[in-house]
Amino acid sequence: MDIVIGRAEPGEYAALGEITAQAYLGDGLLDFGESEEYLGELRNVAKRATAAEVLVAVEAGAGSPRGRLLGGVTFVPSGGPMAEIAREGEAEIRMLAVAKEARGRGVGASLVRACVDRARATDGCAGLVLSTQRTMHSAHRIYERLGFSRDPARDWNPVPDLDDIMLLTYTLTL
Repeated sequence: MDIVIGRAEPGEYAALGEITAQAYLGDGLLDFGESEEYLGELRNVAKRATAAEVLVAVEAGAGSPRGRLLGGVTFVPSGGPMAEIAREGEAEIRMLAVAKEARGRGVGASLVRACVDRARATDGCAGLVLSTQRTMHSAHRIYERLGFSRDPARDWNPVPDLDDIMLLTYTLTL
């Protein structure tokens, strides 16, 4: 399968939002399921695209001029408003999601590589960071294969009211 990575186009926002929402729901990553407030953020690709670079993976030549949408990721340049954990001189990866039927085919790794390439091409960017949940073992393997390391000192809880939500931090020095 030929995977092409590019900037999300407005006509793809709804489909990418649904892929992202279904990936998080299907993998049990939302404590409150369909009633999770964060689900709206996952679906709101248009909002993300105004504050960061939203990338998509498409299968080249799969029926549409651009190809079949396989997944996406949000790349937050250093100092971007969507950054949650990035420090000065770091870019951040957020909301990586791959359609269920496209998993295990290199889509996630291609999207992460595209973020690494963008971070390296960003003046003054010395590192790339991301948060992940403990149960996302396939994603952890991708990050580690691409040179990311765990940074437990930067693990954090996005919902301090709930003790059992701890996001793991991975970093890559460029």
